[in-house]
Amino acid sequence: MLKKILSERRSYRKFKKREPTLTIEQKIEKFILRNSKSGYFTKISTIPYKFEISESKSWDIVGELLSNGLLESSHDTITGEMKLCETGKMYSIMDLERKRKREKHKSFKKKGKDKSNG
Repeated sequence: MLKKILSERRSYRKFKKREPTLTIEQKIEKFILRNSKSGYFTKISTIPYKFEISESKSWDIVGELLSNGLLESSHDTITGEMKLCETGKMYSIMDLERKRKREKHKSFKKKGKDKSNG
């Protein structure tokens, strides 16, 4: 009886909805666009690391996305590294970055004052 019940059960894998697999190019594009929507740039150096592809392959993909007009790029003022974002979001992300840095600096100064007073 127990064997019959177990054999009638379906494995959980069959219940899982399977999404069509995306190409590496599509995964990278979605990753960059998702970061942009969240208010962050994507540094080009993170792509080969995150997606386990060669640096030259990542540059090829990024070049294609830039030429399609889906993305725009900027360069980090300190490191000179290329940063990517969705077209039209560059200035809003730069503004958010400035605000985050200001907040981080304020909290750092505040922590320093708390330690010296304590």
